[in-house]
Amino acid sequence: MARKPLVGVTADLTQIGAHASHTVGDKYVAAIVDGSNALAMVLPALGERQAAADVLDAVDGLLFTGSYSNVEPRHYGGEPSQPGTKHDAARDATTLPLLRAAIDAGVPVLAVCRGFQELNVVCGGTLHQRVHETPGFDDHREDDDASLETQYGPAHAVRLTPGGVLHRLAGGKDEVRVNSLHKQGIATLGAGLAIEAVAPDGLVEAVSVIGARAFALAVQWHPEWRQAQDPLSNAIFRAFGDACRARRQAREQAAAHA
Repeated sequence: MARKPLVGVTADLTQIGAHASHTVGDKYVAAIVDGSNALAMVLPALGERQAAADVLDAVDGLLFTGSYSNVEPRHYGGEPSQPGTKHDAARDATTLPLLRAAIDAGVPVLAVCRGFQELNVVCGGTLHQRVHETPGFDDHREDDDASLETQYGPAHAVRLTPGGVLHRLAGGKDEVRVNSLHKQGIATLGAGLAIEAVAPDGLVEAVSVIGARAFALAVQWHPEWRQAQDPLSNAIFRAFGDACRARRQAREQAAAHA
């Protein structure tokens, strides 16, 4: 029986009581295990203490998760954040170089919410720090007082780019409905990224990496939330898992013939 691929799931560095802790939401690891049929490994935010090359040698794919923190604006030449904005320097030091290295090495990548924004920054793009205060855009935030069912319920439609990765995964549908739980978003698109989906207000909601050697997709919404119940979310995680399996098989074959 073929061994399951191993997927690194990026963690945040958070404080739990008196202790610094590396944390990741259950919904992300569950989507990898159940949706991608892969093994999930929590990847701590240790920056250079774990070299990107060593991480990539250990995993068959990487899931860059969402987070309550935001990429520090200095990474994309933005204005200083407003007071009270949550940042995670340890995560930035881990995910930004790792994301670039993964794409260059042909390691499958799926990026969600903050991960989507990280990919844009890595490719030289910029971010709106407060989309809801930016003229011409809607409020894409969730209602913090609502139930999780409401927060993660369909919020608006996105139009899929004909012939794109998401368009194919959606079975040729031109439009799907997605949830919306973010304050920040793409301002200028990073180099080498193709737009995969756009919200009604024109905000870019999904991108792929042009000419990537492996699966490289990023979405602003949260497909990991009950992925089995949504056809497109399920298709995204299945396709990502298939790409990770292909990488594992290729590496096993290469090792066998070494």
